[in-house]
Amino acid sequence: MTEIWANSADSHVLEPDDLWLQALPKSLAERAPRSERGDRFEVLYIDGGQVSRQLNDMMDAIRPPGARDLSVRLADLDKEGVWGQLAFPSMGFWSVLIQDRELAREVVRTWNDWAHSEIMGKTDRILTPACLSMANIDDAVAEVERVAELGFQAVFLPTQTREGEEYGLDRWEPVWTAAERAGLVLAFHIGTGGDTVVYRGPGGAVVNFVETTYPGMRVVSHMVAGGALDRHPGLKVLIAEGGASWLPAIADRMDEAYRQHGIFVRPKLSRLPSEIIREQVYASFQHDASAVDIVRSTGYRNVMWGDDYPHLEGTYGHTQETLRGLFEGVPDDIRDRITHGAFNELFTVPERVAP
Repeated sequence: MTEIWANSADSHVLEPDDLWLQALPKSLAERAPRSERGDRFEVLYIDGGQVSRQLNDMMDAIRPPGARDLSVRLADLDKEGVWGQLAFPSMGFWSVLIQDRELAREVVRTWNDWAHSEIMGKTDRILTPACLSMANIDDAVAEVERVAELGFQAVFLPTQTREGEEYGLDRWEPVWTAAERAGLVLAFHIGTGGDTVVYRGPGGAVVNFVETTYPGMRVVSHMVAGGALDRHPGLKVLIAEGGASWLPAIADRMDEAYRQHGIFVRPKLSRLPSEIIREQVYASFQHDASAVDIVRSTGYRNVMWGDDYPHLEGTYGHTQETLRGLFEGVPDDIRDRITHGAFNELFTVPERVAP
C-alpha cells in the first residue's frame, strides 16, 4: 500500500539524565529536576519539592530504539513515515514548577542550549520548543528573545498555572508581545504544570487521562475571552496531544456567551471568539477519528497529527496502520491538510525528497 508521510506536531526528546548535574553549579544542580528510582516508585525532585509516581518498567522496555540516539531516531522516523517533528521536552516539563527565580532561569537556559546544540544543531527535521521560566516574567521575555535569535520556532508553556497566574491576565502581556514580535508559536502541552491525578476511584486511569485535556481548553478560553489573541493577531497557539474535536464546540459555546451575555462581557473583542479560534488556535491529536471528522464537517482546519514519539501511548511500530485507519476514504486535500498543511503554516522543516 502507498505510504502516508506525515509531520508530527507532538513528539518528545529525552534529555540526558545528568543534563543539569553536568551544566550547573552544585548549589543549583541539586535543586534542578532529577529522577530517582526505587523498587516500585519513581521520585522526581524539583526545587526542594518532590513528586512520587508508580514505576512502570514496561515503559522503558518498549521505548523505540532511537529514544536517546538521534541517528537511530531518524531511522525510526523514516521507517514509520514521519518526516518532521515538533519535539517537546520530557524531564524539561518539570521546570515549570520551579519558583526560585535564579534556578528557573538557569534550568531553562541549560535545556534550551542542549536542545539547540544536540537536536536542532544536528538535524533540521526535528524542532524543539524552547522552555521558559515560569518564575519571573522578565526572565521569560529575555529567554523568548534569546531563543528567537538561536532559531527556535516555538516556546513551550504548561496548560496549568498557579492560581492568580492564569493566561488571561495582563501579567503575561510582555510574553505575548515578545513572542508575537519574534514570530514564535506558543506551544502548550497537556498534562503539564499541575497534578494529573485528580480522581482515584473506579475508572480513574481513563478519567485522569480525559482530565488532562480540560486545562488545554481553559488556555484557549482564557486567551480568547481575555483578549490576548485579539490584541496579538500575529500569535499562533498550539494545544498539543489533547485532541482537536473540542475546539469547534467551545468556539460555539464562547460565541453564545459573547452574544447572549454581552452586557457582562469585558473586554469587548474585535472578532467573535470563533473567528479568533479559527484564525489563531491549532491542536494536535494521535488516534482520534473525530479530529479528522471535524475538518470535514465544520471546516475547522487547524488540526495536526502527532506520533508522540517515543512515549508509551504514541504510534511507534504502527504509525502507518494508524494513519491508514484515520484517512481511509478521506479526501486527499483533508488528509494533506492534517498531515502536512497545518504543520507547515506554523513550522519550517526541509521539504522531503522522495528516494
